[in-house]
Amino acid sequence: MKVALVGIGKIALDQHVPAIAASPDWELAATVSRKGSVPGVPAFTDFAAFLAERPDVQVVSLCLPPVPRFDYAEAALLAGRHVMLEKPPGATLAEVHELERLARDRGLTLYATWHSRMAHAVAPAKAWLADKAVHEAHITWREDVRKWHPGQEWVFEPGGMGVFDPGINALSILTEILPQPIHLTKARLEFPANRQTPIAAQLAFTGNVTADFDWRQEGPQTWDIIVQTDRGELALRMGGNVLEIDGKPMAGENSIMGEYPALYARMAELVRKGESEVDLAPMVHVADALTLGERVTTAAFEF
Repeated sequence: MKVALVGIGKIALDQHVPAIAASPDWELAATVSRKGSVPGVPAFTDFAAFLAERPDVQVVSLCLPPVPRFDYAEAALLAGRHVMLEKPPGATLAEVHELERLARDRGLTLYATWHSRMAHAVAPAKAWLADKAVHEAHITWREDVRKWHPGQEWVFEPGGMGVFDPGINALSILTEILPQPIHLTKARLEFPANRQTPIAAQLAFTGNVTADFDWRQEGPQTWDIIVQTDRGELALRMGGNVLEIDGKPMAGENSIMGEYPALYARMAELVRKGESEVDLAPMVHVADALTLGERVTTAAFEF
């Protein structure tokens, strides 16, 4: 199937392009970007022009920042194209509900992706927890924004989500593996004095679940989820790619490179079946944190 990639930035070049190139299901038939391109692939700078000139490309994968994404997704659906959304699926919950309605009414596929759910050890972790009683759980998700979003000012603008851009990855895993749903009860959000979105957050949920997100960690990065149960401790390391039970390695692979190939395989399956997949549980937790969160001003931040 032919797919167009819209928004040729770091995540598109690092993950989407290699995943499409390696897939037996997809051909990268076009790109749309103001600045970026992929060698050997027809490039457009205007999305409307792409839609008009390339009716043969029936699938659009959107890698734009959250705020402008709705307009592109809406235009694609109105033009009869299937749409794949990079995480988070939108800037607001309401706009994603509207996209879901548009896709449903037109018989099109809409896939709100959560790449961390495709990490190697997430499915084994979910299976292990299925018959356990969870006593408590804690997320430690600390990384360096300068490494993963170099110079990308939009992450600190309204709608950019700040530290919840990576933090929502942890929440996507948590909502996938826990056998019972949870909801937020308290949050503390640290906003740099010169920024509009938080650089760190501490969260508390029902079920004795807590989370610590921070975008200021240099050196080794930390992406851990620890779950205490009635029959032992589960640990997910490397962003869900390595599973340990009571400190012993049990499953997974120390690599994040399998996540996006799995997303594109799932998108191919959804298109063939004529189905959509839109789970907003991780985004609900972020919205709740921004509603309930205590705002604390911290030191100014510059890239």
